[in-house]
Amino acid sequence: MGFAKEHRFLSEIGLGPRNPGCYVNGIWRGSGPVVASLNPADNQVIAEVVEASVEDYEEGMKACSDASQIWMQLPAPKRGDIVRQIGDALRAKLLHLGRLVSLEMGKILPEGIGEVQEIIDMCDFAVGLSRQLNGSIIPSERPNHLMMEVWNPLGIVGVITSFNFPCAVLGWNACIALVCGSCVVWKGAPTTPLITIAMTEIIAGVLENNNLPGAIFTSFCGGADIGQLIARDSRISLVSFTGSSKVGLMVQKTVNERFGKCLLELSGNSAIIVMDDADVQLAVRSVLFAAVGTAGQRCTTCRRLLLHESIYQSVLDQLVGVYKQVKIGDPLEKGTLLGPLHTAASKENFVHGIEVIKSQGGKILVGGSVIKSEGNFVQPTIVEISPDAPVVKEELFGPVLYVMKFQTLKEAIEINNSVPQGLSSSIFTHRPEIIFKWIGPLGSDCGIVNVNIPTNGAEIGGAFGGEKATGGGREAGSDSWKQYMRRSTCTINYGSELPLAQGINFG
Repeated sequence: MGFAKEHRFLSEIGLGPRNPGCYVNGIWRGSGPVVASLNPADNQVIAEVVEASVEDYEEGMKACSDASQIWMQLPAPKRGDIVRQIGDALRAKLLHLGRLVSLEMGKILPEGIGEVQEIIDMCDFAVGLSRQLNGSIIPSERPNHLMMEVWNPLGIVGVITSFNFPCAVLGWNACIALVCGSCVVWKGAPTTPLITIAMTEIIAGVLENNNLPGAIFTSFCGGADIGQLIARDSRISLVSFTGSSKVGLMVQKTVNERFGKCLLELSGNSAIIVMDDADVQLAVRSVLFAAVGTAGQRCTTCRRLLLHESIYQSVLDQLVGVYKQVKIGDPLEKGTLLGPLHTAASKENFVHGIEVIKSQGGKILVGGSVIKSEGNFVQPTIVEISPDAPVVKEELFGPVLYVMKFQTLKEAIEINNSVPQGLSSSIFTHRPEIIFKWIGPLGSDCGIVNVNIPTNGAEIGGAFGGEKATGGGREAGSDSWKQYMRRSTCTINYGSELPLAQGINFG
């Protein structure tokens, strides 16, 4: 059995009709269940994957533990050079990998290519970082003493990623973890195993070309059972988990019980506030991308639109007009803006969500229905609803936008902050006093606080993550690297006396 004609490009990135789904000790294997990867545009099988068993996991972890002793002793700039080569290998396959992301996840092709480009950018960022993992010299109060901070590798970092960014989130974590001297154990999303395999194949090739143990990057396709093994495994110093708040809480509890570290990237419920002085055209374009991009399946998707009463109707009318022109269809076709939801279950959640919205007084202005097809297509939807409706506090993972009216900035900020999640937020205004209030202590309570740009599409240079039920983790830029290392405060006495701190005299 070979690939269908339109899927033949998959053989260029190391995929066949049936694929072992574990990269363990430098070898591809898999002795767990066989699963089919489906194309969300028509629910047809793309290829099959053999998932990880407990035995595969254990063998992989043993080898990874051994490899970590080698990897952490390699100088950081040398590790950076390996990550540079990974970036170059990804560049060579950018279009194929981007096409696979689009095919298997369902996001439109420019977004699929953009996702792979994000990992390439992370590789570049990490290469520079590999020469800047700097500690500090701290003035000692004791004569002839030197006090300094030393940063050392954690050992092994576990990365559990979600279907909506099936490889970019790996890049945010793995590029940094690798230059910081830790090995990586990756469990990709159960519904995007082909992306997990194709990405691993590229990284494995680079390790092999450099005569390094393949186990430095260990990879498993699998479900919650493998995720639980990672959470419980005391050999894994840090678990970086991306997914729902509910599952994230369970992972955190398990990791905490063994005193491991956790980095959580959980739910979002992002709002865009449009003030009375906003550039309305700019705001409408931003809302369209933020609410409809990736079919509303980003954690930074705009789910709540807060409009000042004086511009409420004009913004809404323009937005409804734009929504009616959104091209829905095959995500691989040029010009498509809205592809399918990722799974048939996502489509059912959308149907249920619309029923709940109506029962809580939501008025559907546009969309609100499933599109009859073989795939998981739904209409982009705008709903007028009260900010107090319970459904507004939850994250419906689809292209559904709640619109609400406000009178004062104070009221708008209160609505923005009134949900359990705290990931991304944005305000449209030209007034400095509003901008600085918004980014200050009485403004947005989110980890990402934007002005005159959408809530989604974050750059890698800043730390990405959120507060409250979003989990508090930070990935990608700024000083996020510190989460992937352990800090030692070192004091060296190079004199012959023993002066004690705080002037204590002992004996």
